Amino acid sequence: MSPSILWFRRDLRLGDHPALLAAAADGPVLALFVMDPALLGPAGDVRRAFLLRTLRALDTDLRRHGPGLVVRTGRPEEVVPAVAAESGARAVHISADFAPYGAARDERVATALGDVPLVRTGSPYAVAPGRVLTRDGRPYQVFTPFHRAWVEHGWRAPADSDPAAVDWVGAPTDELPPEPDLAAVDLPEAGEAAALARWEAWRGTPYDDVRDRPDLDATSRLSPDLRWGTIHPRTVLADLDVTGARNPHARHHSGFRKELAWREFYAHVLHHWPASARSYFRPELRDLPYVGGAELRRRMAAWTTGRTGYPIVDAGMRQLLAEGWMHNRVRMIVASFLVKDLHVEWTHGARHFMRHLVDGDLASNQHNWQWVAGCGTDAAPYFRIFNPTTQGEKFDPDGTYVRRWVPELADPSLGTYPEPIVDHAEQRAATLEAYQLLRRHGR
Repeated sequence: MSPSILWFRRDLRLGDHPALLAAAADGPVLALFVMDPALLGPAGDVRRAFLLRTLRALDTDLRRHGPGLVVRTGRPEEVVPAVAAESGARAVHISADFAPYGAARDERVATALGDVPLVRTGSPYAVAPGRVLTRDGRPYQVFTPFHRAWVEHGWRAPADSDPAAVDWVGAPTDELPPEPDLAAVDLPEAGEAAALARWEAWRGTPYDDVRDRPDLDATSRLSPDLRWGTIHPRTVLADLDVTGARNPHARHHSGFRKELAWREFYAHVLHHWPASARSYFRPELRDLPYVGGAELRRRMAAWTTGRTGYPIVDAGMRQLLAEGWMHNRVRMIVASFLVKDLHVEWTHGARHFMRHLVDGDLASNQHNWQWVAGCGTDAAPYFRIFNPTTQGEKFDPDGTYVRRWVPELADPSLGTYPEPIVDHAEQRAATLEAYQLLRRHGR
């Protein structure tokens, strides 16, 4: 019997997998992953290494039930039809991709497949982009009404996909490339089992009480798992059980559910405004003054290495280099500092994050940076400027987080800590003046 191909992309798991269910309903299944140079090239070493570890974990999981993962390297519009022809595949099944590159790639693959259908079932989201619209059928541009509509729309229960019940088939495969040398970067364990274990260990945490405290390290750390689909947000939402009927901790997790909604909102924004991945969502703010040349390089060097003289900023930037991850509250602080204290255009910070984050996600990264910079999906963002000193005092009250990442503050024998690179009060005033000048000129 001819197999179907299950082409894995951002759904690197076997549980709660609608596309796997659809493929298995057709008969035997061939598991395929395509090493696409167009995506792997721009990704930083941290994200590539985590992806490779995740693929090895998926291959191990598949081998418990039959042949392992078939890996091929090349352009998907060439590789996928070639594998389909080799195997005599009756269909290629995928989880739908709504990002600009992914959507265009899938159209090219569908065309190249000819009579072999490309079947889209499910997506990396609880509610697929394009499903939640205003009453007059337009996409939302502001999070709060989107969130209300998203909750009202709801989501399906987790899919009951059972890899043991699937007739898996194999094919010749390429070797996975070696991992890049990450030196001392400490990445989390990769794979579906690790993601589910992280979720199980964390789900009783009183998130709403501790979410802004980097010193407590109490966030879920699920962002890399959601990025590569080793756990589906629908699995998480089902466990949260917002009614509290089955989850005694549900009252603590309204903020966590809202964070999942933010992720889906930004995917929605990118789907409807694909140019916002690289350019300003609010183009009228393109004319704000930013530094360039040698001064840009000097300020970026201080910021990227954690040598700005502002402890909470430097702690966050050093955590990023050491773990490929940063606490969400600190991400906002360091981003605000770069744009509104150092007057560096947000695009530079967004590129640095995508290069170093293990959870780097185009939609979330670019639009979070635009939110902080004041040029994104927000009604009145120009006055939002984080004070790095008071933020540190409020959210790291005992200095635990800073001491971990900036140890020379407590022990000068470890190095000399720099003086502040700029004066926050002066730069805050300059930023507000620039915003107001732009508004007065009607730009």
